[in-house]
Amino acid sequence: MTDSGALAKIADAVEAGFDRQVAFLAQLVRFPSLRGNEAPLQDWFSREMAARGYAVDRYTLADVPLSSHPKAAPMVDADPASSVQVVAAHRAPNPTGRSLILQGHIDVVPEGPAEMWTHPPYAAVIRDGWMYGRGAHDMKAGVACMVFAMDAIRAAGFAPAADVYIQTVTEEESTGNGALSTLIRGYRADACLIPEPSGHTLTRSHTGTIWFRLRVRGVPVHVAVAQSGTNAIMSAFHLIQALQAHVARLNEAAKGDAWYGGIPDPLKFNPGIIRGGDWASSTPAWCEVDCRIGHLPGTDPKEAMRAVERVVAEAAKSDLFLANNPPEVIWTGFQTDGFVQEPGTDAERVLAEAHQAVHGAPMEERRSTAVNDTRYYGIDYGMPALCYGPKGEGAHAFDERTSIADLKLCTRTIARFIAEWCGLRPA
Repeated sequence: MTDSGALAKIADAVEAGFDRQVAFLAQLVRFPSLRGNEAPLQDWFSREMAARGYAVDRYTLADVPLSSHPKAAPMVDADPASSVQVVAAHRAPNPTGRSLILQGHIDVVPEGPAEMWTHPPYAAVIRDGWMYGRGAHDMKAGVACMVFAMDAIRAAGFAPAADVYIQTVTEEESTGNGALSTLIRGYRADACLIPEPSGHTLTRSHTGTIWFRLRVRGVPVHVAVAQSGTNAIMSAFHLIQALQAHVARLNEAAKGDAWYGGIPDPLKFNPGIIRGGDWASSTPAWCEVDCRIGHLPGTDPKEAMRAVERVVAEAAKSDLFLANNPPEVIWTGFQTDGFVQEPGTDAERVLAEAHQAVHGAPMEERRSTAVNDTRYYGIDYGMPALCYGPKGEGAHAFDERTSIADLKLCTRTIARFIAEWCGLRPA
């Protein structure tokens, strides 16, 4: 057990440094760190960590042998050489505690039409106790929590008595290759904490995710004689309907699942991007639809992919044009496992005790129908992987925002968890 006086000093240091933490988060949000444009933020973050005395490893996905790892996902629309990762290492001399990875992603999804936001999406406006901005909630608030939890420990006069690796990664929103790359690069620890915005709950499980593109090709004719040509957009819609029916069957079967049986329709299918056609008065000769589909923990992603291929092939047989011109299924990103962090790890116990001490109530848990990076640490590298972070609203939506008050609470909890898990020594 960590001395109560030391824990009180750390809590006071979180309070004392909180204005700087909010300013740090605002700076994170002001970087439009969309896919392929994360490097400016990562370069800034590298300098921030180096100034704090960490040993900083800045590298790109082109610098690691991703293609040789069976869990690497295709990056169809991105360049690995432009995808920058950062690991800031605190290495304890003669470590006596347990080591820890603190990991957060800094990539954000597109903001959509800026005029549909109440505040500019990268302005980091603070209003009524909330900070607004793309990525403020998902998950730059969590990144600020893990950095300033470590800052508070140092400001209180201590250092973790074990190695701690602070990692900011990309590709969480599209492949997961950023998190995987840190493991391929050799970073290991006795536990991992990812402060995704979970509202101070432990994410017990997450579903798996597959990304794919439906590609349909046809024959364009003048719309006046449309019956003599093809309509690739309508043919693609036929495939979408078949995939909707497929997911409905999967969700019916999921009612018997141990983890997701009580959650209505836990598996989601989303046609997220559509492109097609060249002229309003010509039948479209081509259509591409980028899709996302989920599957339960325990499902082999390769089997989920084969199921998609079967559904598309069967649907094509019942379409007059597609029967003789088979559509393509192109794998474009996520090929992820679902994951369950089984109860009973010592890391979870320590986190639950830290939460209880800060919040005065037991830590609750949730089941996620989206994906996060814990799967690599837990499934592929055998370490406890905890997903626990602050409160916010509007992930991937307009007016995304994070709670300022909850930012402080989460930072206190994570700082206490680090102190108890890693142990402390005088700085």
